[in-house]
Amino acid sequence: MQPIGHDRAELLRHTLLSRLKLRHLSLLQSIQRNQTLSRVAVELRLSQPAITKSLHEIEEIFMTPLFTRTRRGLVPTPAGEAALNYALVSLADLESTSKILTAIDTGLTGRVRIGMTPHVPEALLSASFAHLLGQTPRVAVMAKEGTTDELVAALTARELDCVIGRSLHAHTDIHITQEAIYQQVPCILVPTRSRARLSKGPLDWRRLAGLDWIMPPPNTPMRRTFNAIFLGAGVAPPAPIVETSSLKTIEAVLRREPNAVTILARDVAAEIGLDGSCAPLPYELSWNLPPISFFVAQSIAQQPTVRLLANAIREAAARLPAS
Repeated sequence: MQPIGHDRAELLRHTLLSRLKLRHLSLLQSIQRNQTLSRVAVELRLSQPAITKSLHEIEEIFMTPLFTRTRRGLVPTPAGEAALNYALVSLADLESTSKILTAIDTGLTGRVRIGMTPHVPEALLSASFAHLLGQTPRVAVMAKEGTTDELVAALTARELDCVIGRSLHAHTDIHITQEAIYQQVPCILVPTRSRARLSKGPLDWRRLAGLDWIMPPPNTPMRRTFNAIFLGAGVAPPAPIVETSSLKTIEAVLRREPNAVTILARDVAAEIGLDGSCAPLPYELSWNLPPISFFVAQSIAQQPTVRLLANAIREAAARLPAS
């Protein structure tokens, strides 16, 4: 007779605690990467029968099938998805712990992994690093740059401790909190030599749609904002000539292409326009960018290093003038 309800949950918990090993988690991670047992066997340098036996053992430990065998390989069941997520998070935590211990061995007090989008104002970046690198004893810092979607995915996978990025309205992970800390004002940025020509007449999104647009990558908060702007004006979003979040790339294209145009926060536009290569058009836009927000996993939000970093970022944001 199969145990049910609370009894089954307790049995599963006991089985996982007593029988699940790190090698089982490594095997699940390899299956997630490779999808077929033959490729898993090559990666782990084991025989395929040994891999098959280990997978059967894992499914016995979890008390349910974790994968469906198809012609394309192993497809995780809903239980398999949960087991894979547990394996990936656990192994990421293990790697993080090993690097923290290594940092402590070298005389540091720990390690902070922070993600940042390219469009975070310089003042917030400086405040973050001034706080982290100014601590005594010091902490090691790992910084990663990417889009907000990419960074929050890394945060969910325990590959980062916190993120400074754009607010995600569709974010649904209840284990991650996001706090809006700074509101940026948008501007339309063009090459300086084209500003007078492109400033003639009232703001006309249909006319602007005919220019050479630099847009954020697809399926990012900012790209969705760009599309919403044009659709709200009754204009089909233009096909961009360049898709990037890199400020260096944006600056290079604006310097080269006379009809290039993009939308940036005014404070960030001022930073990349210091050499006079680009300038904002003289239009006041009637909408705001998604605010700059601080993301952190709830499980570590109250750790002293992360909590003090969040306070330092809040204080720096409060000192910033409206962009």
